[in-house]
Amino acid sequence: MPRKIHLEKSSSRARAVAVELRPQRPKPKIDFDIEALDFKNVNLLRQFVTEQGRILPRKYTGLPARYQRRLARAIKRARQMLLMK
Repeated sequence: MPRKIHLEKSSSRARAVAVELRPQRPKPKIDFDIEALDFKNVNLLRQFVTEQGRILPRKYTGLPARYQRRLARAIKRARQMLLMK
């Protein structure tokens, strides 16, 4: 969401609002395919989990929605199989 900068004019009551656009976030380079997101691939899954065991959100992983859903499902399955904590 763009930042808003409020500029006040002293002579009138109207306020001019200028919008400062943020630079776009760079697209993540995904060096694996969607088939690699499997519950048996624990080394890959650990990259997307905090030390407390929480799954990192898309905001931090930068993965597309489809990959993030598959990642969450694989992590949960690996936990059930006791491959991960």
